[in-house]
Amino acid sequence: MAERTYVRLRESIINTELPPGTLLKEGELMERLDVGRTPVREALQRLQRDGFVFVSARRGTFVSRINMHDLTAVYEARAKIESWATRLAAERLREPEREEAQRLIAKLRNVTGPLDLKDTLALDRQVHRFIYRAAKNPYLFETLEHYHNLSLRILHVTVRTFPSLLSSLGHVLIEQIQMLEAVCAGDADEAERIALDHVQRFEVEVRKVI
Repeated sequence: MAERTYVRLRESIINTELPPGTLLKEGELMERLDVGRTPVREALQRLQRDGFVFVSARRGTFVSRINMHDLTAVYEARAKIESWATRLAAERLREPEREEAQRLIAKLRNVTGPLDLKDTLALDRQVHRFIYRAAKNPYLFETLEHYHNLSLRILHVTVRTFPSLLSSLGHVLIEQIQMLEAVCAGDADEAERIALDHVQRFEVEVRKVI
């Protein structure tokens, strides 16, 4: 129950249903999620450790705000760790995973017209989680998923604030096709290079408008 409560609250924070600065009251969350006080408290403690909420001794528990330091720190970590994971995925890919990657490539190629923010980020999440799994390192997977979740929240907040960024997301799908193709080909050097550029490029786009 605590795990489900954590995931539901985390997703509401990531997609800005609970925007930065929101006061999180235990009673309201219990009613909203239809759970008891203990799962809510455990979920909030975990969200605090993960950086999604902060606690003020006098004022209460709030959804964490996003600033330039968050952007720099998260993308700096992702650029190095994620590119290495993509290299591992290219080196360790097995045939069933290659078939899954080919299905993902086909899905990305079949996208017609501009996607909305929600659909674009859902596809992005699917591709990245595949790469994390294909790297076959559970500790790396957990770390990368955490950083990617933080990135998704940054993207939701910044794109809603600066809608012009949405056009930049069109390049994301192209880069992901190239990244998956390199992984399928077992080209670790190319896969690592594309993954590094992929993460760094969007940070540059965000910095242009902030």
